[in-house]
Order: sequence, then structure tokens, then C-alpha cells
Amino acid sequence: MSSDPQPLDPKSFVQRFFQFEAAGGIILMLAAVAALICANTELRQYYNLLLGTPVEIRVGALHIAKPLLLWINDGLMAVFFFLVGLELKRELLEGELSDKRNIILPAVGAVGGMVVPALIYLYFNADDPIAAQGWAIPAATDIAFALGVLSLLGSRVPVSVKIFLTSLAIFDDIGAIIIIAIFYTSKISTLALVVVACCLPVLFIMNRKHVESRSSYIIVGAIMWVAMLKSGVHATLAGVILAVFIPIRSKRDPKYSPLKSLEHDLHSAVAFFVLPVFAFANAGINLSKVGMEQLLHDVPLGIALGLFVGKQVGVFLLCALVIKLGITRMPNKMNWLSLYATSAICGIGFTMSLFISSLAFEETGVNLLFNERLGIIIGSLLSGIVGYILLKMSLPDKKENA
Repeated sequence: MSSDPQPLDPKSFVQRFFQFEAAGGIILMLAAVAALICANTELRQYYNLLLGTPVEIRVGALHIAKPLLLWINDGLMAVFFFLVGLELKRELLEGELSDKRNIILPAVGAVGGMVVPALIYLYFNADDPIAAQGWAIPAATDIAFALGVLSLLGSRVPVSVKIFLTSLAIFDDIGAIIIIAIFYTSKISTLALVVVACCLPVLFIMNRKHVESRSSYIIVGAIMWVAMLKSGVHATLAGVILAVFIPIRSKRDPKYSPLKSLEHDLHSAVAFFVLPVFAFANAGINLSKVGMEQLLHDVPLGIALGLFVGKQVGVFLLCALVIKLGITRMPNKMNWLSLYATSAICGIGFTMSLFISSLAFEETGVNLLFNERLGIIIGSLLSGIVGYILLKMSLPDKKENA
């Protein structure tokens, strides 16, 4: 029998990489690094020209004109929120969150993880009404990066830790959706909202009639997205609304789920295209003039401390409180150190924080984008490093699991 090593099959390597649990987080990180390289080299002018490229769509009197950056933030991220909506519906109906016993701890943790970071940010920025608009930036968690950190520890991470982190991130997303809908809206157009309202009964009837045609839902969803874009309410919420009406069960085939099938098909597109493109478009920071004055500015300081300190303190303290009061119990195979480590990992706010920051400041006319992104990157990086180290310390060695 030949002992010669088999040649590496590039195709199989690529397939294995994209099946790897952390692949989405790795590509997201590479996209952010690429953005930083472009923003700090001679490529800067081309990077800015690309993001500022005007893109227009006109159909009769309907005219949508935005730079490429806003098409990414308003359009591609609507696809991301559509996937979030699908995941929320599945989890609430059939997943971990369908059991009320699994809801209390991550829900309470999510509340603490939103309130405490927001209060820390406002402590530094409450006196500035414009800067104060960014209070929700450190309240977000990037589930792709967070799960990527867990995957670096492989099979040593208990399933309960992954379930807790995922469930908490889902409640975090619900909070973000509510915050965007209530606090980050511009001037409201009644006519556009009427169009949105007219789409809802159409989607309801399609759901009740067990319509499974994706194209039908996409057409109504596209109309609703345009109307939402013109309404003043952020257009990405159209994705969440559309997801609510996707049927979870097929009337023709009980074994087939239109919702789960669509979620499965979208997952790779979102993880390997939508989120990396968003990160590339929003993470480019020119670091050439960064000094202590910029690092200690109230905006980045409030964001960084909100993510790094506020998240871990808020999540852990409220979770510890409900456990000590006997309202719920510690998840199986988790201890206090692993709970604190997971709380720290929740401070990775990257993608969602960048998205909320664009909503907070894009219409103020004040250029705070540099400051906010600096704080997001520092806070997320510190949270990821500390969370990884603490979680590694809390887990048994591989020999003990053997």
C-alpha cells in the first residue's frame, strides 16, 4: 500500500472551510481588516469613491437615490433582519425559546446587557444632545462574532453555553428592533405607512391560505420595503415584518417547512456576503491622526466602556440575581466563571453596533462616525479577548473529557 501523502484538494478545502462553524466570523473579521487597510493606505480615495457611488432607481414618479453605502445599510441589512425574523419565529414556535423555562435567564441577561451599557454611555455623553443619540450603540451584540469566539474552543464548549449565548443574542435582537422602530425614525410619511399597512393583510391572507411561493412573498416584501424606506421608519424593519408571515409548516408536505428552508438558504448568503459587505463598508477608519485626545473622547470612551464593562456587568449581575432568588437555575454544565465569560463575550457588538451607530448619527449633520467606530472596535476587541480567556479557564481540559 502506498504511503505517499494524498494531494490537497482545493475544492474540498473550500467546502470544509464554509462548513466550519467560525467561518462566518472569520470572513467578517477579514472584511473589517480589509476596510481598515483601504482607509489607511493610498486606497483610501478609491474606498471613499466606491462607498459614495450614487445609485438610483426610478419608476415613474417613484425615485430612490442613495450612495452605495446607504443601499448597503438600508437594503442588504434588510435581508439580514429578514433572517433574524425567521430565526426568532422558529425559536419561539419550535426552538429553545418555545420552552418558557429556557426564556427567563437569557431574557433577563439581555435586559441587563442593554440597560447598563446605555447608562454608561449616557454618563459620558448626556450633556451633549447630539452625542446622546448614540446611547443604544453599546447595547448590541454581534452573534456571528460571539459564536465565532466560542467555536475557537471547539468541542470543549458545552452545548448549554451556546444555547444561552444564542438565546440571549435573540432577545438582544428583539430589543434592537424595538429601539430602531421607536427611537431611530425620521419624519413620518403617512401615505407611505398606509402602503405598509395595506401589505399586512395581503401577507396575512397568503399565510392563512398556505401560500408557499417565495416569489409572492418577495414581491409584497419589496413593495413594503420601498414604502418603509419612504415612510421615515427604518426600512430594515420590513424584513422582520415579512418574516412573521412566512409559514413554518407546509400544508402539502408535513415534513417540509417553508420557513426553515428559506432560513437555511439565506444563512450562507448573510454570513458570507451580507455581513462581510456591511463590515467592509462601515469599518473603514483612518487611524493616521488617532491620539489620546481621540481615544478619550466621550463618544468612543462611552461606547468602549459600555461594550467592555457594561455588557459583562449588566448580563452577569441580572443573571446572578434571578439565579440566587431561585427564579431560574444555572444552565447545565455552566458555572459562575463560564457565565461571566459568556457575559463578557456579549460585549462584542461589532456589526449591530455599527448599524445602530449609522442610524444614530447619519442625519445629525455632525461627523461623529469616526469616534463611534473607534469605540466599537476597541470595546468589541477587548470583550472578545477577555471573554475567550475567561471561558478557556472555566472549561475542563481535553484530557478530563477523554
